[in-house]
Order: sequence, then structure tokens, then C-alpha cells
Amino acid sequence: MDFVYKFPVVRGIQARREYYIAMIPLRMLGRLFPNEEEFVLPEYRAQRKLNEARIPVISKYITENQDTYVFSALAASIDGEFKFIPSANGSDVGILEISMDAKFLINDGQHRKAAIIDALNEDPSLGTETISIVLYEDNGLSRSQQIFTDLNKHAVKTSNSISELYDSRDEVAVLARSIVSSVPFFNEYTDKEKDNLGKYSSNLFTLNTFYRAIKKTISGRVLDDTLVSFLFDYWKHVSEHIIPWNELTKKEISKVDLRENYIVTQGVVIQALGQVGACFYKNPTLNMAMLLKNLEKIDWKRNASIWKARVIRSDGKILTSNKAIGLTAIQIKKELGIPLDSDETEKERKFAESISF
Repeated sequence: MDFVYKFPVVRGIQARREYYIAMIPLRMLGRLFPNEEEFVLPEYRAQRKLNEARIPVISKYITENQDTYVFSALAASIDGEFKFIPSANGSDVGILEISMDAKFLINDGQHRKAAIIDALNEDPSLGTETISIVLYEDNGLSRSQQIFTDLNKHAVKTSNSISELYDSRDEVAVLARSIVSSVPFFNEYTDKEKDNLGKYSSNLFTLNTFYRAIKKTISGRVLDDTLVSFLFDYWKHVSEHIIPWNELTKKEISKVDLRENYIVTQGVVIQALGQVGACFYKNPTLNMAMLLKNLEKIDWKRNASIWKARVIRSDGKILTSNKAIGLTAIQIKKELGIPLDSDETEKERKFAESISF
């Protein structure tokens, strides 16, 4: 057997089978793992088809965070001859020698691999860095397909909220965390891990809801000190003037009552408030502190006629579309006494026509 690849590895045992963990220089990934399987029918592949749109996103993550990027191990099968040579008798540390005729098949991590190769094209200096690869013996296509299934079937995508809680690169996520923490009511009732809350949850909002609402206010603007200061001020005023929230704080109503009978815990409403915030920022001549006091006059009950078809469907369920967010923001502006712009006036006209039939 001719050998060409020699990798220092650590040997392990899973399901009575040996496997090996190696550190591979990034520059070798393209040579070890060609993309031949991309053009094979699904039933004859051991991987999903590569999603090309994901590659530049991951590649950009690498090149823009060269001092902090992190990748988990790739998993691959060796289709061909190999042997493990321990560094000492009985040692699980040694050299894995692999035949030059062997093929390597990625079982998990194809998008990471493709993105790394893309990043290397932009910055070849990354080639000396390494990634860990867990190497299994290939026992045929069915075994490789099963490895892929087993590695992926129990994977759970992290919630947006917890991603935004931990993300220190996304300045909007950092800001959302700070705003929520600075407003006592939000801080007490915002779940920072989940994206969906149960009927009897101890929380009323999710961090992701505020993240999305703040993005509505920012609306593509540069997040400078002036805008950041405005956002803190805006959400502080909002929290002070929504009566059902104040009633909960005073224990005049329960969380269940607030959640079931009012709309002010719904993501669509929080995002609509974010959109209203954009109006205040765009029009600094508006007296925000004075106008936001009118939030106290709004009937936030689910059965209030002003919300029908706008945010409440005919069956009583909540509408969550961007259209619903926009129409809710329009109604809030009307209730606050803020003039609508031409685009909002046209949307409101069409809405009025749609419900008149």
C-alpha cells in the first residue's frame, strides 16, 4: 500500500468502531474533499446538495473575524486503505497513514468546508490555520448516508433570541440587550432564550421581538450615538405610557389576562411601535414626550374595533405579516395624533376600502 497522507491523530472508540481526530491545515481541504458529489443524484450521495447562497455569508464571517472566528469539527469518512500507527504500545495518540488512492467524503460540514476554501481565495494566509476533522472508516454508501443522518437528525437550531443574547458582533443585538435591560418592565418580562412563549409563560416578550422592533426604527440608518440615545429614550417613554403594562406592574391584572385580552404583548404590536419610533426619529420637530402620553388613551383590548382586520383576524387570531405591522403602526400614529405620510395615507385608504365590503 502506497501512502501519501500522514496525519497526527487521536484514536477513539464509538459503537465499537475506531475513529480518529486530526488537525488539518485549511489549505488542504480543497485537495482532500473535491466537490464531485454535487452532480450525483440524491440517492447516490451521502450529503445534501450544497446551498451556494450560504457560502459567501460564512466566508465573510471568516475574513472579517480572523482573530475570533470559531468552527466546530468536520466529520468525514475514508474510502480506501489506511492504518493507525500508535506513538507507543497501547497509545491512542499516533499517526494515521492513508493510501494515496483513498477518497475522503464529508459527512458533516460541507458548507463550512466550501466557505473556508472561498475565504482562502481572498486571503491565502489563512491556509496555515487548522480545523479538526473526525475521520471514520467508510463502509459503503448506506453507512455514510446513515452517518450524515445521525449527525444531523438531532441537531437543534438555536433560537434567534439566544443568538442575539450572545452575539457581540451584531451592534443591533448588543443595543437590543441594553435597551431591554435598561427598562425595568422589559427586563422583568422578556425571555432572552426563546422565540416563542407558551400560554402560561412567566414572560411576555422575547428578545428577538425587541431586536426586530429596533431594526424597524433604525430602518437602514447608521447606528450612531444620536440614534442610540433616541432609542433608549423612546422605549423608556413607551414603557411608561401603556396602561395595561402599568396595571400588571400594580397587580391590577394578571399576565394571563394581559396576554389573552390585550394585544400589547404581541410581536406585531411591538414591531409596529418600532416603526412608529422611526417616524419620531425622522421628524425631530415632533414633541415625542408629549405625543407618547397619548398611548395611555389607546384601547389595547383584542376586541376593540380599531384592531379588527388590521391586527386581529375574523376568527380572533393575531395577524403577523409585515402588512399587519404597517397597518398597526398607522393606527397607533392616528391615535397619537401624528399625521400620516402619503404612502401611509394610501395604505390606509386601501385598507378602509377592503373592510367596507
